[in-house]
Amino acid sequence: MSVAIRPMRDDEFTAWLPKMREDYGQAMVDDAGVTPEGAEAKAAADTEQLFPGLQPSSDQLVFVVEADGEPVGELWLAERDDFGRRTLFIYDIHMDEAQRGRGYAKAAMLLAEEEARRRGIGRLALNVFGRNTVARRLYQSLGYEENAVAMSKSLDQD
Repeated sequence: MSVAIRPMRDDEFTAWLPKMREDYGQAMVDDAGVTPEGAEAKAAADTEQLFPGLQPSSDQLVFVVEADGEPVGELWLAERDDFGRRTLFIYDIHMDEAQRGRGYAKAAMLLAEEEARRRGIGRLALNVFGRNTVARRLYQSLGYEENAVAMSKSLDQD
């Protein structure tokens, strides 16, 4: 298996951005307990902030993940300052449903490490929703450590 990343083309970006925004909103509902309305508003605001005018941004690094030359997912990174440390932040890693469980996400995460080294960056970081146990296991298997844990308790009556 040969896994590589390449910059996303404009036509791919046009299809990817609304899907990513929708998936982000749904993940907030499913894995973070956010209301659908709140998730939709946050996803729209965050997307507009990071991609002004909903266009590609030179500050964001959006890649297509390919296995043996065929697209299998996407990887979204950005250089940013986290608490005074230059960091390559992993905003999103997504493998197509039919491609999951084949090691492509792990390979893409290792390629993110290579990209950080290539840029002279010695730290990667990401956020993951607490209920996303599959992703959390992957990140832990690659040596990522939890830096903070947000917790909540719903008092709503069902």
